[in-house]
Amino acid sequence: MNCKRLFVLMLLGSVISATPLHRGVRSAPSGVVAQGTATPNFMSADQLKAKLTRNEPVTIIDVRDTNSYLNNNKIKGSIYVKLRRLSYRLTMPPLKDAPRDREVVTYCACPHDEASIRAAQILADAGFKRVHVLQGGWQMWRKVNGQTEARPRA
Repeated sequence: MNCKRLFVLMLLGSVISATPLHRGVRSAPSGVVAQGTATPNFMSADQLKAKLTRNEPVTIIDVRDTNSYLNNNKIKGSIYVKLRRLSYRLTMPPLKDAPRDREVVTYCACPHDEASIRAAQILADAGFKRVHVLQGGWQMWRKVNGQTEARPRA
C-alpha cells in the first residue's frame, strides 16, 4: 500500500470514529442547556427588570460581540465576557467567586439568543444551578427601558 492510500485510510478512519452515528435519532432542539437534555430557561426583560428593582441578587453576564459591547451601554451591573473565553474566565474573579446557586442571566444581541444559550450551557456545565437566558437579549432590554450603565473605559 503506498503512502497516499495509507494516509487517506487513516484520515477516513479518524473522521468516522470522531463522527457520532445517530441514525433515526432526531437532533436536539436549538436551545439545549446542561448535559444536553434540558432546554434553556428563558427570562423576560420585564422579569429581570423587576428582580433588579427589588435588588434581588442576580449575576448578569453580557456575551455580546465586541462591536455591540463597544458601541452601546450595558445592563447595569453586568459582567462582560467574550463567549469564546467564558470557560476560562470561570476560573478567575469575579466569576470564580460567584455562588453556584445564585441566579445567573446571560444576554447577547443575537437575533435568536444563540450566544446567550451557548453561555448558559457552559455555565450549567460548570455547576451553576439557576441559569437563565434573557429572551430577546439586548434589544428587548432596551425596549423595556431597563437600567443601563456606561461600559468601563479601558
